[in-house]
Amino acid sequence: MTGQNVEIGWDAARQANQENWEDRVPLHESAYGLDAYDDPDHLSDVVRHDVAVLEPFLPSNSLSGLDLCHLQCHIGTDTVSLARAGARVTGVDFSPSALGVASTLADRAGVDARWVQTDVLDARSAVDGDFDVVYTSIGTITWLQDLDRWAAQVSALIRAGGTFFIRDGHPALYALDENAQGLTTRYPYFGDGRAQQWDEESTYVGDGKVAHPRTYEWPHPLSEILGALLGAGLRLLHFDEGRMLPWQFSPRMVEVPGGYAWPEAERNLLPCTYTIIARKD
Repeated sequence: MTGQNVEIGWDAARQANQENWEDRVPLHESAYGLDAYDDPDHLSDVVRHDVAVLEPFLPSNSLSGLDLCHLQCHIGTDTVSLARAGARVTGVDFSPSALGVASTLADRAGVDARWVQTDVLDARSAVDGDFDVVYTSIGTITWLQDLDRWAAQVSALIRAGGTFFIRDGHPALYALDENAQGLTTRYPYFGDGRAQQWDEESTYVGDGKVAHPRTYEWPHPLSEILGALLGAGLRLLHFDEGRMLPWQFSPRMVEVPGGYAWPEAERNLLPCTYTIIARKD
């Protein structure tokens, strides 16, 4: 049953999710349009959007010359883009196949990058050094059960005076029935410790099917996300909510410049994303 709330341990859920993401790699390698990165000026739409928001909060208003750690980097399109925006990049992901594609892409693009395979919840012990910027964006923390542990990793990776950036799907969006004819709530906004079990052979891009369709995600309200980051010692600099997504969450969404949005009459009714920028003093 899609979206069923279940009791499952973190290790079992993490293994299922890793198998699913390993299956996604060749599908996404074909569907992400990697040839575009042969153009040395090409940046992903996600990074082009995020950098414009992030840079005014950086000391020099630029990523140029800063050490940046990209958590849950997948196949590296955004990591390569962040390097082209001027950062010295380290990409972190739990999928060895994804990091293999990321490394090949970086080499092909002439980008110097470091890649570390580890769970994001163990990132501090696996990644050497500390960073001016820790970055994560789009489709990340719903895969994590323990946000306090996640925020502790983020804080520990940032050097004093450094900055954290996240843009992700809004938890209010994830509570909606994506197939309903209106904005109808179906799934929990607030978590209770249980995972949501999903069985889906397709992914958010491309036409192929995965061999391991079962995944587990956790709902995290904004209060939990912000509370975890503040509890880890970060100071909030910026919070925003957006009306557009870089993927089509629902078949009712319409294509707009840079992504997808609800039909115009509904666009102001519900946020699609949130953005948080925080600093470690």
